[in-house]
Amino acid sequence: MKVSLKNYSFRYLVPLLFAVIGIWAFLFYKSIVDEVYDNIDDGLKNQKIEIIRQAYIDPSVIKVDEFGVNQFRILKVSAEDYDESNHLTTEMVFMPYDGENEPYRVLRTGFHGVDKEKYILEIRTSMMEEDDMIFNLSISLIVLYVLILLSALVIHQVVIRKALKPFYAILDQIKQYRLGKNTHIQSVKSNVLEFASLEEEVIEMINRNEEMYQQQKLFIENASHELQTPLAVTINELDLVLENTDIPKKDYLKIVAAKDALWRMVHLNKSLLMLSRIDNHQYKMTDEVNFTKVLQNELEALNSIIEEKQLYVQFENKADFIAKFHPEMARVLLSNLLRNAIKHNNEDKEIVIFVDKNELKIANSGSYIPLNPKLIYERFYKQGTATNSNGLGLSIVKSIVDKQNVITLLYSFFNNKHEFKIIKK
Repeated sequence: MKVSLKNYSFRYLVPLLFAVIGIWAFLFYKSIVDEVYDNIDDGLKNQKIEIIRQAYIDPSVIKVDEFGVNQFRILKVSAEDYDESNHLTTEMVFMPYDGENEPYRVLRTGFHGVDKEKYILEIRTSMMEEDDMIFNLSISLIVLYVLILLSALVIHQVVIRKALKPFYAILDQIKQYRLGKNTHIQSVKSNVLEFASLEEEVIEMINRNEEMYQQQKLFIENASHELQTPLAVTINELDLVLENTDIPKKDYLKIVAAKDALWRMVHLNKSLLMLSRIDNHQYKMTDEVNFTKVLQNELEALNSIIEEKQLYVQFENKADFIAKFHPEMARVLLSNLLRNAIKHNNEDKEIVIFVDKNELKIANSGSYIPLNPKLIYERFYKQGTATNSNGLGLSIVKSIVDKQNVITLLYSFFNNKHEFKIIKK
């Protein structure tokens, strides 16, 4: 599944942000706990000094052997158990008020009393509940994470959208660009070095492609034009040879086959020349063209072929289809559609033509499989194994429709008939 660059980068930002905050939370928690313990320990040591000093002033303090409100006790110990160093531990002590054990920090240290006896002083103080602190800290971190995430999302969307604005402007122009349409990439202002470089490369690439495209079109037009004369001369020479009645039948048939091949080459050459001229906008003049009359004229011109193939033509004319069009282009367009219907017909031998003021339809029986609308207008594309087609007829039709830009051409397959419909824009 493809996602936009903004969502793609944010998808990686979320887990990274979660990991960073998690590590930061752990370090923060350890730092807080160490600081709390350090403060408590300092307090206990200070309290130790105060109690021992008071024990020397007031010997009754030595007799405190149970933890009371002052949270300390003094116990007499033997010489073996005596130790003057400070021992700090965390112990759980039952609290009657809460009915549960709570953590206490305990300091144990030894000292000599006024009576020269050895004593152990135990001082304790309640600590914060670590579980509660972890829970509260976790809740705080989750809230912090969500807030940071939402903030990052908003900032990310705003910043990325603004930063990528020149990129999308260039991308939109590339999408709209069509080779040979004389479209130009408009300069996009950007202070980002990469986008400026991208724009320069795209413009340079388009200019290079346009130049090559124009050179190819010129080459095809020139080559097609130059081929016409030698082809016509060759066909005429073959006609003169065929007039010789002394030619053996075997050679005669070979010459006829060569002549047919040359005629196919002539038609192909004319089609390429026509496409080149259409692409070069050499048919700009337009006039009110009555497509219905042009269609009738082309039917008359093709009548011999229609009769030879024994095709049945159903022609329904409800109104004349008139449009602003180049007259010759209208003739070529309708002639190619009719020739296509004739050439690719099958044993049903039907051609159905319908005309009114808004649409013109030419349908024919033929292959029982729908044509691929993405391929039928491609140059040199042939449906099936048609050998008498150069694959340029419908390409010429599509080029004419695109260049004249006043009608729309649609293809459909209905009731086992291939239908090409022309409608006004």
